[in-house]
Amino acid sequence: MNSVEIMVMEHEYILRMLKVVRKASFKVMKGEEINYEDFNKMIEFIRQYADAHHHGKEEKFLFKEMQTKLGKLGENLITHGMLVEHDFGRLYMSDLTAALQRVKDGDEESKLDVISNAIGYTNLLKRHISKENDAVYSFGETNLPKEVIEEINLKTEEFEKEAEKNGTQKYFIDILENMEKKYM
Repeated sequence: MNSVEIMVMEHEYILRMLKVVRKASFKVMKGEEINYEDFNKMIEFIRQYADAHHHGKEEKFLFKEMQTKLGKLGENLITHGMLVEHDFGRLYMSDLTAALQRVKDGDEESKLDVISNAIGYTNLLKRHISKENDAVYSFGETNLPKEVIEEINLKTEEFEKEAEKNGTQKYFIDILENMEKKYM
């Protein structure tokens, strides 16, 4: 099992959800009622699939090894680049959740915050995914020792087996496909 290939494949699912989030935000901008249930599903996908599942593998396995084994360049790339962007994504989701609640409680002006946080997240993640796919992953694969890559692949395989047993992939891909049917 190649961990980088799995992470690139997961990026495709995440990018598809980003398109859904953008379409849902456009509906809000046009003055349509917010579908709170749908936004909650999108946020669940982002928090549990994109962040806990996908970023979890990156942070626990690949990025950890890059930080410790690739010197100052690896440390800076991960600590001051990728991990900072992961944290910005989490902040956008937290702020989006709060903005949705404020709108639900009657604060119409907070629709601006719904749109800005949703779109801010989509823009951040598109650029982030591009950097990982085009530079970060290949830097790690090229520069980490072969035995470290093999260990990362083994840990990823174990992680994926557990996720498969729990139905993680199927559950979140079903959410994605249902949202795509509705918004795309």
